[in-house]
Parts: sequence; structure tokens; C-alpha cells
Amino acid sequence: MTHWMLLPVTTEPFGEITDSRSTQNSGITDQLLWVPAQNRRLTGKQRIVSQNQAVEPEQPFHSSQVQSMIQSSMSALRPLRTLLFGGHYSLTRFCSGFVSRIRYINKLKENDAACLSALQNGHIFLFHRLMPLLQCSVPETFRPIALSYSEVQSVLHKSGSDGSLLKESILIGCSEQNHAQFCLDVGELDPAAIVKNCKGTFMDLRKAFFLLEGAEAPLVAKAQALLRWHQINRFCGATGQLTQRNQAGSQRACSSSSIVYYPKMSPVVIVLVSDGKRCLLGRQSSFPRGLYSALAGFCDIGETLEEALRREVAEEVGLEVQNIIYSSSQHWPFPNSSFMLACHATVSPAHSQLNVDHLELEDARWFTEEEITCALQVKAPPWRDHRPAVWLPPKHAVAHRLIMEWKEQQHSKDTE
Repeated sequence: MTHWMLLPVTTEPFGEITDSRSTQNSGITDQLLWVPAQNRRLTGKQRIVSQNQAVEPEQPFHSSQVQSMIQSSMSALRPLRTLLFGGHYSLTRFCSGFVSRIRYINKLKENDAACLSALQNGHIFLFHRLMPLLQCSVPETFRPIALSYSEVQSVLHKSGSDGSLLKESILIGCSEQNHAQFCLDVGELDPAAIVKNCKGTFMDLRKAFFLLEGAEAPLVAKAQALLRWHQINRFCGATGQLTQRNQAGSQRACSSSSIVYYPKMSPVVIVLVSDGKRCLLGRQSSFPRGLYSALAGFCDIGETLEEALRREVAEEVGLEVQNIIYSSSQHWPFPNSSFMLACHATVSPAHSQLNVDHLELEDARWFTEEEITCALQVKAPPWRDHRPAVWLPPKHAVAHRLIMEWKEQQHSKDTE
């Protein structure tokens, strides 16, 4: 029986054996090659490296001999490849679109010239004093307006500004279509003229979050968070001197020291507490009337996720949680760019009496599965004159995800 080995192969000297995705660091093209174990000592200019140990050549092979050996190996493996991959296979290194986009974004952060070039070919989202420019796509649904470089130039010109403001654009990310995405705050210009030219409206983000489509809400939230961070970090906290940003806006450096600042988020725990049959929701006085959500609070310095969660629940409602299960995380733009760490937690049904701290919360109460089902049917946000007693966060909020996970868990219990 023939034994096979999968080894990385460098084939730089032979033009006919190449990988279209070469590594940027080494300058040498790599491939993965199945070879019979007895043929593992390929020699000549072609090097096979296994476990970081190079095999020294014994006798040189010609290019045609190496090619013949590879073709022989491939032919012998064809039945195995068909079985495993259904006839669709590739032994070259896989490089996903996601990896390509991430490396492209990183390049733009590190190379000011490349970032400026990407800006001229990318999409730009406008804000006015941190309010995004949105356009109504379908009734009661809005989406951000993606403008080209030339379109923004035209808008700025009609508003009495030259094009130099465009260089203040900040890199957000990259779309799946490989278009670089930027944001620009035009807070010094007349918003009415921009709204007229772009056929949109500037909207407060707290309101917009309930009206944006789910996939676009994180984009707008990240853009606003970056703009806000730059506005409040113009000076070095150590020297008091002005800070200078790079073209992408991914960092700011003190003009008189070596201190570099990067955009940051504040960690926040958010937890849905359950006593087995009910879940606990609360509301702050600043919430819209009728809106209830999961309990949340900032992590103190030195705290773990679990410690912060237990403390917040004890402070706000006077309960001691038992089991804690991590769910997911989310960037949240309020109040000033928070990193939400979402969890489920349980309390004993015998110790579920609430003792609400009204300095922290306006109200907190237990909800049954039926009450949650009813609240989920309310379209958020409800009309001002027809707001029910209870409604829940929008679908793209992590609090909504926690509530849906709890509801599905309760439904599973009922069907068992």
C-alpha cells in the first residue's frame, strides 16, 4: 500500500508550477503537494521543506522530470480527490475574499498615499455634527447615502467649500465589492444645502438606529464613533499639544512626543437574567416611553466580565446571579462607543424578588414568554401617539438577540 504525504513545496525556479497567490513576505511561491512517502526526497532546485528542515539535494532533476513526478502523484490521487471534493479541488493556498479585504484595509491604514488613492475611488458617507445623511428607501426604512469622490466634491462646491475638506475623510472599512468606505463630517456647512443636493436628511443616530436596515446599522455606528473619537482627541493628554492623524484616521500622534493614540471602545456588560420561566428587563428614564431592554453597565477597571456582570445585577435589581453563559458581542455607539459583551444568567426562583435601585433604573420587571412574544410583535419604534406599554430594542441590537435566544430556549423546553 502506498503512503502519501502532504508537503509544502516551493517551485520558484519552474515557471510551469506556480500558485497564483504568492506570499508577500518571502517572494517565493508556495504550493501544497501530495507525494508518495518514498518520493519525499525531491532533489534539485526544487526544495521540499518539512517541519522547518530543508532536504539537501542529492542529484539534480530536470524541470520535465519534476513535472512528470507531480503529474504521476496527481493521477494516483484523483479517485481520493473525487471522493473528498466531488471533483472540485485545488491544492493551491486558499485566500478568501475576507482575508483579501482585511489586508487591503490594513494597507490603507499604513500607507497614506494608498489611502488617498482609495478615497478617490471609494464611497463616502456624510455626517453633519455626527448625524448621518440618510435616504428613505421604502416606507419607514432608511439607508445611508454612499457618494463618490466627485459627487462629494460637487456637493462641497455648491455649499461654498473647496475640495480640501475631502482629505478629512476617515476610513471605515471595505465593502464586499472591494470598495473602500469613508465618512466625512461637514458640520461647518449649511445642512439644508447638502440635504437638497443629496435628496436625503440628516437624522439623529438614536432615532436612525430604529429605522436603518440591519446590515447598514453597524456601518453607520462605526463611522459616527470614529468621527466622534477624532473630535475629542485633538490634543495629547500628556503634553497638551495638538495630535496629528494619519490619512486613514486609524491613529493620532502627538506632535511633540512619541505618543500614539488609537480609537477605543468602553467595555460594557449586558445580561438577560432568567429565573427559568421568566426573563428580567429594565428601563432607564432616558429611554423612549415603553422601551424595555436587558440590564447593562460599564466594566470597572480590574474587573473580569463575570465580576462586572454580577456587580451590575446586584446594584441595579438586588439579585445574585448563578450561572453565566456568554452569547455574543457588539459595538454600540451610545453613549460614546461601547463594546457590548452579551450574556445570559440565571437566578434561583426562590430568590427572584426584585429590589430596584431607582437611581439606576426607572423600572425593572419579570416578563413571561407570552408577554415577550406580544412585545416582539410591536414594530419598533411605535408611533408616538400609539405606543404600547412595552416594546423591545431593534433587531440589530444585541439586547434583541439575547431576548430571541431566551424565547427560543423557552420554546424548546415547552416542546420537550
